Amino acid sequence: MSDPARKSLLIYTGISLTAALLFLLATYATGISYPPVARIGGAVWVFILSMIITMPIVISHMNKRHI
Repeated sequence: MSDPARKSLLIYTGISLTAALLFLLATYATGISYPPVARIGGAVWVFILSMIITMPIVISHMNKRHI
């Protein structure tokens, strides 16, 4: 795997993990008693959607920056 590809992978995975963690923290901060399945399922959903959204953006940005 090339250097820009590896950096892109780390960046968009980090963004997605951060978004999922923020979702989990938000569910606890509301004070509402959500079931664990809802919290974890929501965090997984946020992670997947964040990966879908950020992957092409970060990859194209890193490719432009590398060239």
